[in-house]
Amino acid sequence: MSEAKTPPEDLKFETLAVHAGMEPDPTTGAIMTPIYQTSTYVQDDVAQHKGYEYSRTDNPTRTALQTALAVLEEGRYGLAFASGMAAIDTVLRLLKPGDHIVAGNDLYGGTYRLFTQILAKTGLAFSFVDTSKPQDIENAMRANTELVWLETPTNPKLKLADIASTARIAHHGSARLAVDNTFASPALQRPLTLGADFVIHSSTKYIGGHSDMVGGAVILNNEEVYAQLKYLQNGIGAVPGPMDCFLALRGVRTLALRMRTHCQNAQQIAEYLQTHTAVKEVYYPGLNNHPQFELAKRQMAAPGGMVSFTLHAGEPAARLVALNTNLFSLAESLGGVESLIELPAPMTHASVADSPLAIDPGLVRLSVGVEHAEDLIEDLAQALATIN
Repeated sequence: MSEAKTPPEDLKFETLAVHAGMEPDPTTGAIMTPIYQTSTYVQDDVAQHKGYEYSRTDNPTRTALQTALAVLEEGRYGLAFASGMAAIDTVLRLLKPGDHIVAGNDLYGGTYRLFTQILAKTGLAFSFVDTSKPQDIENAMRANTELVWLETPTNPKLKLADIASTARIAHHGSARLAVDNTFASPALQRPLTLGADFVIHSSTKYIGGHSDMVGGAVILNNEEVYAQLKYLQNGIGAVPGPMDCFLALRGVRTLALRMRTHCQNAQQIAEYLQTHTAVKEVYYPGLNNHPQFELAKRQMAAPGGMVSFTLHAGEPAARLVALNTNLFSLAESLGGVESLIELPAPMTHASVADSPLAIDPGLVRLSVGVEHAEDLIEDLAQALATIN
């Protein structure tokens, strides 16, 4: 019930996105997996059920989503959670007091907060290094290192880590490799095929794709570790409701189409920003001056839909730009069909203020949507004009 079905080997990603995990309802023939809005299930006899007994443990809508995500990430097992943070927390619960984790020094603020303010109190130790440099990862490894944690691309400066090289470093010891694949999505990057042990998603973002649900996911291949995570998923209970699972499934079906447009638009916007006299620096893996441009071409199908940049005039100008866009909405989160703009330092990354991971307060982060690129560029142009 929980292991992903193996699809025909010759199906392309676009086809899998539409069909993986989606079975017509056996009762009505409904082509979409129903929203099984139920807490419990009638049993045939004492402790004899049809595969479902209580919806914290399993729910058919959630099963369909878990299957779909496992197939798209080329993994054997998928687990869905109530949020990306719940997914991260559950993976870290595989560790014990005294274990050491190597993580990136450009990291989502919520992840850093979970690591340093919550999990560190349980006896876990963390080192934060530049994961775009494999040697820095290797130098940080200890005898008690049990996990290496990557974001690639990172949030918000869009650095890339070499997943295959990092997997070799982690596995040389006793460590496992976890990759937060939220910024790329399985449409652009599949870390399990490069040696990762866990793939983590905030399915709120590109997987859902419409800014109307919150969820998380973990995908992996190891059956024994899957059983441990499944036990934690049920025991802790941080699971998504069936409606959120349905919305995520709906989003999955258009993932390939949306990511294509996200990436095309982001590339054009990054190239435009790079030529603007008010712009100091642009961070985007699709630009040939990005430090990991060649790695991006090798590791990703496309550079993604996120763009960050700074301005010569600094934070006051950045705030002015963020407040004067019309199509880019000033909001946290990312990955929806609509374009968003934010300043990470006081918003999504406020948790890293006054830490070694503190963000330039003048950094602007764009989640580029699927609107027409010319309209988005015109919107940025008029907003940038307000600072001249």
